[in-house]
Amino acid sequence: MPKFLLSLIFICTTSFMWAQDSQQEKLEQRKAQIQQEIRDNEKMLQSVKKKEKSAVNVYIVQSNKIKLKEKLINTTEKQTKLLSNDMYINQTKINKLKKELEVLKADYAKMILKSYKSRSEQSRAMFLLSSESFLQAYKRAQYMKQYTNFRKNQGEEIQSKSLQLSDYNAKLDGQRQVKRKIIAENEKERIALEVEKKEQQKLVNSIKKDKNKIIADTKSKQQEAKRIDRQIDRLIREAIAAANRKAAAEKEKATGTKSVAAVSDTKIALTAEAKILAADFKANRGKLPWPVEKGFVSLGFGDQPHPIYSTLVIHNSGVEITTESGSNARAVFEGVVSSVMVLSPINKAVMIQHGDYFTVYQNLSSVSVSKGEKVSIKQNIGKIRTSGETGKTTIKFSILQNTTYNNPQSWLYNM
Repeated sequence: MPKFLLSLIFICTTSFMWAQDSQQEKLEQRKAQIQQEIRDNEKMLQSVKKKEKSAVNVYIVQSNKIKLKEKLINTTEKQTKLLSNDMYINQTKINKLKKELEVLKADYAKMILKSYKSRSEQSRAMFLLSSESFLQAYKRAQYMKQYTNFRKNQGEEIQSKSLQLSDYNAKLDGQRQVKRKIIAENEKERIALEVEKKEQQKLVNSIKKDKNKIIADTKSKQQEAKRIDRQIDRLIREAIAAANRKAAAEKEKATGTKSVAAVSDTKIALTAEAKILAADFKANRGKLPWPVEKGFVSLGFGDQPHPIYSTLVIHNSGVEITTESGSNARAVFEGVVSSVMVLSPINKAVMIQHGDYFTVYQNLSSVSVSKGEKVSIKQNIGKIRTSGETGKTTIKFSILQNTTYNNPQSWLYNM
């Protein structure tokens, strides 16, 4: 086989092995991340379970735990598959090395036998002296030297391949142990998942007894959400109109001509600085940090079916993220605090402007920023409220461009 082809096969095999190791490492990191998320979720679940009137919220948090366990099982299955592929490649290499060693050892044995038969110094001398010319004697001496070197090299190659074989066998044994461990973990998680699902079904059966009350509570909360959305919409329109009046006044001052155009309350006329900020915000779509350090989406954007009664539709102008008690809300991007709102005696909110984009953070028990203040990315802006009735700590997070609501799930990183 040409040397070029051998080199190419070696490079391809090595690259594939590196890729396998890299994938395995990423899966291990993802598994550790999911396991941490499950632990965090369990803390939230225990907190919610302590409250008496929180069956639906227990269901929501438990549903997330089930999803995380399913992700964990899926991740470990991928790990097992990759490990099996890696083991197959290593076994192939072991088989190849064994065959090569058999051939080398057989050739080496023949060589040793031949050397033994002609081992005496006298026979070597006679081999040289029987030469018909000096040139032939020189060639015979060179041949003997090359033969000795070849025998030495072959012995070293046998030793090298034996060490490689030992290394691959040890690696394969290690992989077998890891695979057995992963399979055992997977089986354990499957059993735990079935237990979780049975518990959840019991919970669903108990919740259905209070169907009328739950539907009434849901409709009441929807009406409250609509009232708050109208309030936020009014404040955003006021902020847009104020920004446009300010821009118009500056233009009049600079040009000396008075504008007769009506001031828009639906679209901001961006200044040069605001354009840069808006462009930076837009460029980070899908990469913005979460408004909490840890948590999960307990209610998505737009029209969502009720977690228990699928025919009951819930409208959400943002996303609701459930987190741990005592958590802080944090700004997802740099900007200026446009408004600090008191939506109800127990519900405060902060609105931050990023050019013609607005981010809104609702359900805060306290606020640590003020109107007009510049904030930086991940800066704490307030404490998230924990419901005394449900034990649930949830932030409602919204993104708008001017007055148009966007789906935050397409903006936040890895959501």
